[in-house]
Amino acid sequence: MSIIETLKSGERISEKDAYKLYDLDLFTLGEFAFKKRENLYQKKVFFNSNRHINPTNICADVCKFCAFSAHRKNPNPYKMTHEEIIKIVDNAVANGADEIHIVSAHNAQTSWQWYLEVFAMIKQKYPKLHVKAMTAAEVDFLSRNFKMSYEEVIEKMLKYGVDSMPGGGAEIFAENIRAKICKGKVSSDNWFKIHELWHKQGRYSNATMLFGHIESLDDRIDHMLRIRRSQDKIGGFNAFIPLVYQRENNYLKASKFMGSAEILKTIAISRLVLDNVPHIKAYWATSTLNLAMVAQEFGADDLDGTIQKESIQSAAGAASANGVALKDFIDIIKTSGFTPVLRDSLYNELEIY
Repeated sequence: MSIIETLKSGERISEKDAYKLYDLDLFTLGEFAFKKRENLYQKKVFFNSNRHINPTNICADVCKFCAFSAHRKNPNPYKMTHEEIIKIVDNAVANGADEIHIVSAHNAQTSWQWYLEVFAMIKQKYPKLHVKAMTAAEVDFLSRNFKMSYEEVIEKMLKYGVDSMPGGGAEIFAENIRAKICKGKVSSDNWFKIHELWHKQGRYSNATMLFGHIESLDDRIDHMLRIRRSQDKIGGFNAFIPLVYQRENNYLKASKFMGSAEILKTIAISRLVLDNVPHIKAYWATSTLNLAMVAQEFGADDLDGTIQKESIQSAAGAASANGVALKDFIDIIKTSGFTPVLRDSLYNELEIY
């Protein structure tokens, strides 16, 4: 059976055929990816009301693609107190957020209590607020820095009130590329080990892929297939989030940059390959809101959220520092011919506009 026949039949794409998908033209991929997302969600476009908080930028790692951590390109180190974080949460809740998304750099100058106890403080004050926090890279860092097993870190996350895990730290799973762009960070095998331990607790997480730098097209397919295998084995991934590499203020020497067509191709392919991951997120903070909306016609069904404030991608050039107003989200989705759906962090529908 040819790859086109497989796509027409709706059957699972084999691992061998997955590597041929980039050979297809954009509109062929878009046609099949859109059909798949339409069968799942019709014209719905999901988003949530959330606030990103990055409590520190002091990092033990020196990832070449990062413009956020305090190193030569960002000479302004900071570490928030728990009280400062709670004030931000107070303001976010007052502005309608129902999810707090907390991701920190790997700060060796602090304690594991600083990382984790703030979650209990948030939950004590706002029991119904969803806390999405602690990437696998952060779990690995705490494990190594404070001599705890992954299981012990996860046990503490559950104890202190973490509800779900972000997908960060995945970057590209190919270890030869990781050695060049994020040497010393959590390995790809350990990234999966941490997420699978979390999933075994009955909890959910996301998976990301940083693309458009020095990785190959085959590296991207390999990345997606590894996620598909893990999802087959245990489940637990709510969404796949392809993150467009941001080129400013970092030391990664990428020789060429992607156009919109390649970004849309990658999103369409992810929808076709990841038949067992419910949602494909076009994260507007790395692709612009307009392109994220176009991506809804190429297999994506989610935009992430209002964010309110964003520090990591904007440090590298993304226009996401101040988030997007709820009304703007609703308007752009409607004018694009889709139905805006406000969701919670686990994709329960809260309001259809």
